[in-house]
Amino acid sequence: MDRKLLFKMLSVGLLTLLLMVPLAMIEGQISDRSLRQAQVADNVASTAAGEQILVGPVLAVRYRYQDTPKTVKDPTTGQITTSQPVLEEVLPFPASTLNIGGKATVESRSRGIYKARLYHLDLDLSGQFNIPTHLGLPASAKLLDARAVLVMGVRDPRGVDNNPDIQINGQRFRFQAAANEILEQAVPGKRLEVDLGPLALDQPHRLDFSFPLKLTGTEQMSIAPTAESNHIQLSSDWPHPSFQGRFLPRERTVSEQGFDARWEISHLARDLNAALRANASNTHYRGEVLGVSFMDPVNVYLQSERAVKYGSLFIVLTFAAFFLGEILRRQPMHPMQYLLAGLALSLFFLLLIALSEHLPFLAAYLISSTACIGLITAYLSGVLGGQRPALAFGAGFTGLYGVLYGVLQSEDNSLLMGSLLLFLALGAIMMSTRKLNWYRLNDNQPGENQ
Repeated sequence: MDRKLLFKMLSVGLLTLLLMVPLAMIEGQISDRSLRQAQVADNVASTAAGEQILVGPVLAVRYRYQDTPKTVKDPTTGQITTSQPVLEEVLPFPASTLNIGGKATVESRSRGIYKARLYHLDLDLSGQFNIPTHLGLPASAKLLDARAVLVMGVRDPRGVDNNPDIQINGQRFRFQAAANEILEQAVPGKRLEVDLGPLALDQPHRLDFSFPLKLTGTEQMSIAPTAESNHIQLSSDWPHPSFQGRFLPRERTVSEQGFDARWEISHLARDLNAALRANASNTHYRGEVLGVSFMDPVNVYLQSERAVKYGSLFIVLTFAAFFLGEILRRQPMHPMQYLLAGLALSLFFLLLIALSEHLPFLAAYLISSTACIGLITAYLSGVLGGQRPALAFGAGFTGLYGVLYGVLQSEDNSLLMGSLLLFLALGAIMMSTRKLNWYRLNDNQPGENQ
């Protein structure tokens, strides 16, 4: 093989590696902007309310009982004394049935060009508790007294926008901020409490409850299904929900006008211990919830980052086309011309992220791709000595950008479409060079570039 051809191949390979540097810098810039977007969401959450997780309501019964008598011998006097200490425990009772219905409205809060989504949720909760005689404990347990407290876990109490009237068996109560540390045993984390007073131990109890709750949060909400039978219905005007957590809706409808979803979850499907701890600082239990994320339908940073990952493929295919054109048309291109064209390809991704922060993603993509295709086509018309070959390259770039947009809009099919693109590119190269005698390229090697 001719030394000039070998040098050209090595030069093209080196330029390809060199252009990975600006691509990496652009990808870093996208990551920084994405991080700034996340910081804005955190800032909005810190000034309004963060992600909300509702746990309960649960009836926590504090009871005192006499422990097993203990005998203690004084080592000095040898006197033996017997004591029977009184201990206190908390027993959580989940609701027999829990009905939650609500509607969420979503608004955007801006910090410069960055946005975060706040939701305002109007809920109606109702259900009942059934407490057995003697708290369902063995008759041998020496219970002294018991006190019932209605407990509801709320991830960020700042988002509670009302002080609701809680109706329990016809009586009215009000929530109070968490004051009893012992109730941490029942529902860890931040919570609201209602002290219902003493509870008779010699008879069963049925407590019917209902109350409205207005709640504000940021971008995502979750509900831990703590009841024996949970019926939850949520609707919103937000048309782009993402249903998350361990429990997906039994029924759901999503349209441009919003969504409506319904869950039915029995005690057989959930882990009560994990559900009660869903609001704790330990995120291990947060999977025992049903959730809705009011997601951004077009995450420009995620799409731009995915686009940059195909930048190396763009450069490789472009340089392969240039090199193939040199061989077939016997018209040389200088490595500097390769470099300038590669930089124009890289600049597309920087334009894309810059424009997509101010324009819809499709408009930003069209403007960026049109600008880069036009620049490269105009440049090649001078390099290749005519408009016809330059327009052919421009048509190829147009198809390439069109395929990339399809890949970005269909994440599930990105591997398939990328594989097909590579296959078609390789097939085009093979078919174009199928009659080429590579051993005799030195006989027809083009001269030096003018």
